Amino acid sequence: MATLADFLKRHTLWAGFAAVLAPLLVMLGLQFVWLSRLEQVSAIAHKATLNNYLEGVGTEVEYFYRSTAERALNIPAAYLTRGRLEEVANHWKKKPVEGVRSLFLVDYTRERFGNFHVYDPESGTLVSPPASEEALAIIVACTPWQMLSYRGGSAASPGLSVDERNPEYRIILNPITDDAWHVVGVAGMILDEPYFRKELLPAAIRKALPDFFSNAGTNDLVVTVRDARGRLMVSTHDDPGGGPAAVSRLPFVFRDWTLGLHSPRSTPEQWARANFTFNVTLSALLAIALVSGIALALRAANRAMMLSEMKSDFVSNVSHELRTPLSSIRVFAELLRLGRAPSPEKVQAYGEYIEAESRRLSRLIDNILDFSRIESGRKTYRFGPTDLLEVIAATLKTFEVRLKPSGFRIAFEGPAAPLPLVTIDADAIGQALHNLLDNAVKYSGASRDIRVRAARDQEGVVISVQDHGIGIPKEHQSKLFEAFYRVDSSHTASIPGTGLGLTIVKAIIEHHGGRCWFESEVGKGTTFFLLIPARLEIKRGEPGSEIGSMA
Repeated sequence: MATLADFLKRHTLWAGFAAVLAPLLVMLGLQFVWLSRLEQVSAIAHKATLNNYLEGVGTEVEYFYRSTAERALNIPAAYLTRGRLEEVANHWKKKPVEGVRSLFLVDYTRERFGNFHVYDPESGTLVSPPASEEALAIIVACTPWQMLSYRGGSAASPGLSVDERNPEYRIILNPITDDAWHVVGVAGMILDEPYFRKELLPAAIRKALPDFFSNAGTNDLVVTVRDARGRLMVSTHDDPGGGPAAVSRLPFVFRDWTLGLHSPRSTPEQWARANFTFNVTLSALLAIALVSGIALALRAANRAMMLSEMKSDFVSNVSHELRTPLSSIRVFAELLRLGRAPSPEKVQAYGEYIEAESRRLSRLIDNILDFSRIESGRKTYRFGPTDLLEVIAATLKTFEVRLKPSGFRIAFEGPAAPLPLVTIDADAIGQALHNLLDNAVKYSGASRDIRVRAARDQEGVVISVQDHGIGIPKEHQSKLFEAFYRVDSSHTASIPGTGLGLTIVKAIIEHHGGRCWFESEVGKGTTFFLLIPARLEIKRGEPGSEIGSMA
């Protein structure tokens, strides 16, 4: 239990991320299932919409012919029973109809087998039809009503009927009955197929489209009409080929003709699949964006926690670093106060220790203050022509007293020829070299040899500090110059430090226009390099003109 609590404490942010990610994955899974079901329902609904549209076209056609037939064929029975057939002709003359090839009337009040009359629009009268295919079609269509009239039968609310036994002559009939519901005649019309094909169908198709589809979707649909033989009679666009997405027959007349609705770009199933893919992709992208946002927030929080922990470690390490030289100073000062120095040489040695530890303490405080100034942009440098070898010698001398008890040996290898004067801040460069030497001492492990070199370079002067210690693992090398960062391993756990030394070195060298880098191998040691340019321009004529900047 304690192990789990410790693990959660160390990985709080990742636990929070898992707590957010798990419900999100469950939600995405449920959404995928819902979208899969929606895909199936959408395909059915889309196909139903296509069928409803075709039925809507058929309804428009039926309404046109029914309304036309009811207006034209609703003949009062008195016109026949009283012999006023001219009134029928006048009725058709006053109310002409569209989409009709011819109008006719059959009178069963004079002849038991009926008198057949066809309306002549030129003369505006009823005439007897000559023997023809049309006359035969009228006789055949009226035969059932003729037989009913002949037998004296009655027809209660007969309504309109359609005869399409001869596709060349499609006829709408309206039986005329008297008050006793006896059939006294039949009024009818023969439909004009070219009008139906060229005028009525295209108008019905256009009229029904907005009721079922948006304007954006109408361009993707092709409506076709085929006759009983499968011949293409009407098409809103070029023949799309292939099977239609929906099929329907006309409900009233032209019932052997087939309406087809094609969607060239996709079938209802493909349309539903495309919507499903789009929705799933959108959900996945939103989920990725959400997870990325959470990951970035957690990364920032984790970085903040790490920084807070590093700062806490920094305070602890600084306390330890301050306590060590202060303890040494106090011990040697107490020995001097109590007169326990047996000889002048011991007094001098104690004084040197006190001076060295004081310098060490001052250097530590300077590091902290310099880092604060660097972070806030208030760090200033005092540049001047300087002999770099003197700066190196002075820095190495400050380590002599400190390194004597521990047995360290620092070997300096100078250049073959004298170095040119360089324009630098001597104290800042000395501080950078001091930090590198301090690191070399801390991480030398069992080795006690440190080598310092100074050599000329095409760009200026290169100073190197080499140790033969524990080295730096590759996974830590990219972060080595970050503030407060310290290599965390079993070899470095007991080594004191603030994590600011290399950060300050990098800032100082870069402000001088140079650069720093290192080479390291675990178990074989590390070499740090400082490149200091030979030329640096100094600002003049400003307050504090000794403060320099890189050219």
